[in-house]
Order: sequence, then C-alpha cells, then structure tokens
Amino acid sequence: MNPCTSPFLSFFDESDYTYFNVFEEPKPSFVPIMPGSVTNKRKRVDEVEEHSPKKRTSSSNNSQDSNGPTTDNGVTSAASGGSPSRHHQRRLWVKDRSKDWWDRYNSPDLPEAEFKHAFRMSRATFEFLCEELGSAVAKEDTMLRAAIPVRQRVAVCIWRLATGEPLRVVSKRFGLGISTCHKLVLEVCTAIKTLLMPKTVQWPDQNTSQVVAQNFGYISGIPNIIGSMHTTHIPIIAPKVEVAAYYNKRHTERNQKTSYSITIQGVVNPNGVFTDVCIGWPGSMPDDQVLEKSALYQRGNAGLIQNNWIVGGAGFPLMDWLLVPYTHQNLTWTQHAFNEKVGDVANVARDAFARLKGRWTCLQKRTEGKLTDLPVVLGACVVLHNICEMRGETMNPELHFELSDDDMVAENAIRSVAAVRARDSIAHNLLHSGRAGMRILQKNNFNQNIDFPFLIFVFCQGKVIT
Repeated sequence: MNPCTSPFLSFFDESDYTYFNVFEEPKPSFVPIMPGSVTNKRKRVDEVEEHSPKKRTSSSNNSQDSNGPTTDNGVTSAASGGSPSRHHQRRLWVKDRSKDWWDRYNSPDLPEAEFKHAFRMSRATFEFLCEELGSAVAKEDTMLRAAIPVRQRVAVCIWRLATGEPLRVVSKRFGLGISTCHKLVLEVCTAIKTLLMPKTVQWPDQNTSQVVAQNFGYISGIPNIIGSMHTTHIPIIAPKVEVAAYYNKRHTERNQKTSYSITIQGVVNPNGVFTDVCIGWPGSMPDDQVLEKSALYQRGNAGLIQNNWIVGGAGFPLMDWLLVPYTHQNLTWTQHAFNEKVGDVANVARDAFARLKGRWTCLQKRTEGKLTDLPVVLGACVVLHNICEMRGETMNPELHFELSDDDMVAENAIRSVAAVRARDSIAHNLLHSGRAGMRILQKNNFNQNIDFPFLIFVFCQGKVIT
C-alpha cells in the first residue's frame, strides 16, 4: 500500500505530541467510494476516529453489490481477481529524529554545572518553573500519539532563549520538528508572561519602598530613591511595515551597518530585580518619548510616586519624581559630585540589563519571528531574569555582556522648577556631608590628606579645576 494514501497524514498537530505507529484494518465496505467521485479523498479525522475502533467487514463480502472487488483504497478494480482482501497494517509516517542530546541533559546523572551552563539556571530553579507552568502547558495523550512532556516543553523554550540558536538547531537538539519548537517557545513564553509576571515584576508597596530606599541610600547617600531606570534596545530584522519607525540611527552609525530595534524600558531595585517594564516601542524613539508612552509616566504624573525618586540617565527629563544628572556645560564641583552619586544608582539598572542580555543570549541577536510576538518573548526573558536573581542564581563570568546604549540628552530636559530646586538641594547636602566628591579629587590628583572642610570652602562655590 502506498503510505501517502494514509488518511492520518493530514491530521498531524506536531506541536502537541510525539509519534508512534498506528495499526489499521481496511476501510469498511459500507463506505461507498466510486472512481472520480468527490468522496474519493482523505476522510475527516472525526470519521476516522469513529470507525477505527470497530471491527470492519472484509471488502469482499459486498463484492456482489459492485462491478468488481475493491482495492485497499476502496476503488473498484477488476484486476484484483475478486479474491478477498486480508487485514493489513496501516502506519503513521513520521521523520525519525534523535533525542540523545535531550535524554542526556534530562538525566539525573548529568553534572549540575553542565545543566546550568546549558539552561542558565540550576535544576532546582528549572523544576520550580516546570511546577509553576505545568497546568498551563501540559497536553493530554491521544489515540494517535503521546504528548510532549512538560519538562521537555519548558526546556525547549529556556534553551532557545538562553542560547539564541536558530530553530533548526533547537529541533536537532530535542528531536522535534522546527514548527513544533517554534510553537513550544511561544506557548511557554506566553505562559511565563501570563502566570509569572504578576508574581515577579511588582512595584514596591509602602513597606518595601522603605527597605529599597534604605539600600539605595547606602549606595548613593541620596534619600527616598525607590528605583533605577534604563532603556535598552533589542536588535530585530527589518520589519515589513513601518520600517522607518524601527530604524536605529545611533546603532547604525556606531556599527556601520543598518540596524533596527525595539526598546525595553525597565526600573529595578537595588538587587537588579525588575519592578516595572515597558516593552516594544520602536527603536527610533528616544528615551524620553518611550517614557511618555509608559504606564510609569502616567503613575508618576498622577502623584503615585510622591515624595520618592526614580533615578535615570541623561536621556530622561528632570521631573518631580524622576531624578537625572546635570547635563549642561561647565559644571560646578557640587554638580559633578552629584552626578557621580546619581551615576552609581543608574549603573544598578545598566548592570541589570547587562545580566539580562548576558544570560538570555537571544536578546543580543536579531530575533526570528513576527514583530507582534516579540513583546511576549522579551517579557518572558524579564520574568526569567527576576526568578534567577531572586533565587540567587549566579551568572557565569563568561556570559558577561557590555551594554552599548548611548545616553542622548532629552530635548526638554527640565520639566519641573520644583524638581530643579530639589536636585540643587540634594547636591549641596551630598557635598557638605562628605558623601560625594572623593572620586573627583582622585581624578584631579588632589592630596587626599587635605581636610575635607577646607576643600568645600575652596571649591563648593566655584568650578572644578581640571
């Protein structure tokens, strides 16, 4: 029998199942299929499932009702000689793929270091993910094939995000079809974003804000800081629509290669855990415009971040709740000292984004897939980053990634007169309390044995000597 005539070949949904052979008996003689008839096609899946469990009658029993005996595919044929057909096996034809790699990494005998190198997390964290996502991604076995296990589904997604390898490589590693791997990545990423983002990406409440502000105070000496903010770019393949909107001029000029990107704006706590993200705006937009599109901007303007500060880089504007460095020329000693401390806080967010991109290598490469799917994938990477940070997962130093985001000064850099006075007061207090300015001294080769009050008296009202 020609295997291509098997009715099961048109009913694959390889994203949900692995395969095994199915044994069939000949089609029942009570289903009349005449040559040239429109019914001489593959049967619908519900018809096959309806008749397959039942014992079928040999087609020769009704040979007297037709012009001659029927062949295996139900078509009348006089060449068969009228002999009764015998029961035979009908198989499900699938491509044989090796699963040796996945079987090895799924084995409990695999060293922990090798597992962590492949999946960027320990086995304990991986098991935690499988337990959290099991109800959302699990599928049931059917009569045709067994479902892909939850562990393998999650592993396909995590390995793809961690390595950024093409889907054809993922397919070979796990012994699954390319389209299957693509569907699994999107399904698991959607489950991660839907189920785990509300649990892991949380804005600090009043009690948590006090702890966060205290820890940022240890870093900078500036009170009431509850977040460090940064915006990074993720490279993408040139989209088919609105190409100019995603064109990244700065990356194109630096790399001497046409670049397109989308943005991720994020706020982190002192531990580098994201507490707010805004994902997916085109790469041509500067940081201040991305901020204006975010929910954080609406929250701040509504007074929900009152009496607290978010610290950002020079690309963000100075606002009543957003603290940024001085960007004008000829800064005073006090302003330099302030920028030094604000830079320490801003680096917390930059370091968090560096770990995010270093741990999930797919963010470093031009991502395959539809533009509409990217926010889900990027959101899943943020959630996985937070889970790893909160569970104390250390990152291999070999995965270190250097950010190349350029801080461009915002067009409307000052949007609050009250914020200007508040920033000047903070800068004055930092210098007079001795919490800032020492790096400026070292940079300008001042004698560190000189009494600090004397330096304040000489330089705090003047400009930095270079």
